[in-house]
Amino acid sequence: MQNTIPPLEGVLEVALYADDLNAAAAFYGGILGLEEITRQDGRHVFFRSASTIVLVFRSEVTRLVAAQGSLPVPLHGTEGAGHVCFATKGANLDAWVARLKRCSVDIEADFFWPNGARSIYVRDPAGNSVEFAEARMWESE
Repeated sequence: MQNTIPPLEGVLEVALYADDLNAAAAFYGGILGLEEITRQDGRHVFFRSASTIVLVFRSEVTRLVAAQGSLPVPLHGTEGAGHVCFATKGANLDAWVARLKRCSVDIEADFFWPNGARSIYVRDPAGNSVEFAEARMWESE
């Protein structure tokens, strides 16, 4: 039997955690302009970013055993800040800096990687690290 690895097609979803889902919705939906696709008050709010879904959960709720008859999703909460990186073209990064500043979001870092790709880092209201970067940052020099 050949030991081959089946192909993956990318990342379908990323999970972040926040205590204040309304603040998360204001940031991801309002400031970043992501489409809110579903919300369960007190539990989660989900957004679409191109082909990836950004899940924002209240951490303590995702560590509770699901009710009888619910989908059998395993427990998956965490504590502490997470990270998400949104890919954008380099030509858009100055516009993102301007928008974030207009929305009173502090720029934590703005720099060029050794291969010349630029990254900008901010924090969402829950303290998660949010990066905007040129996808080429992962290309070899």
